[in-house]
Amino acid sequence: MSNRKSSVSLGPGASSLILIFVALSMSVLAMLSLMSARNDLRLSERSAEVTEAVYRLEARAEYQRAALNGMLKSAADAAGGDQDAYVALIETTLPDNVTLDEGRLCWAETDGYRTLDCALTVLPLGGEARSEWARHDLTSETGDFF
Repeated sequence: MSNRKSSVSLGPGASSLILIFVALSMSVLAMLSLMSARNDLRLSERSAEVTEAVYRLEARAEYQRAALNGMLKSAADAAGGDQDAYVALIETTLPDNVTLDEGRLCWAETDGYRTLDCALTVLPLGGEARSEWARHDLTSETGDFF
């Protein structure tokens, strides 16, 4: 057996080829990272817009609830403890966008894309609270919120 060592010799251009390959790989990775960051930014901005729109709907629903609670208090004071008179006063003083259905005040808040369906259960006379949330459902016209 002979103890010959074989050596592989790379020419002077091999290091240049490796350097070019590494530079191209780094450029592709940088481009992919930039595209990913840009898409994450767009998604975050859109998510913030949707969240803000939903909170605007929620605020409008809470303002409507406060107005309805004021109307219920006035009707309770005017009814003087008579439940039938109370219901009759509620029916005559409801705003146009609110309906009374089986003891519930129902209305919808919308921004053109999303709809917040709201319903308050009218509580009987005698208690401090006038209403409580029965339904508070958010839906979207397109089937998604984005």
